[in-house]
Amino acid sequence: MLRNNKGYFLLELLLSLSTMLMLSLFLLPLFMELRDQSKKVQIEKTAQRLMYEELKAKIIGNGTMSDSSIILNTIEYKINWSNTDVSSQKEVCVKVEKNSIHPETNVCGVLE
Repeated sequence: MLRNNKGYFLLELLLSLSTMLMLSLFLLPLFMELRDQSKKVQIEKTAQRLMYEELKAKIIGNGTMSDSSIILNTIEYKINWSNTDVSSQKEVCVKVEKNSIHPETNVCGVLE
């Protein structure tokens, strides 16, 4: 009784499929967490860029100190100006409110 070795056994296929399933069950949550972290970093980077643009516009002299909001990529960035306690300096904050898609982010900077 000689065996024919032209293909895989059913047991080998089941073992390889179960191994791939176990790996995917382990790696899928990691990839989802990585995607959420990259989205949060992108939102923080955009909020910092908007904050620096507001500060730069005010330093140059053509910016106003009024509260506003900007919508970029379906995300609303709220820009708020306020007075600080230290020698009446102005502070600008860019805030993104939490919803089901992205986390809450708040970035502030002081006008010197």
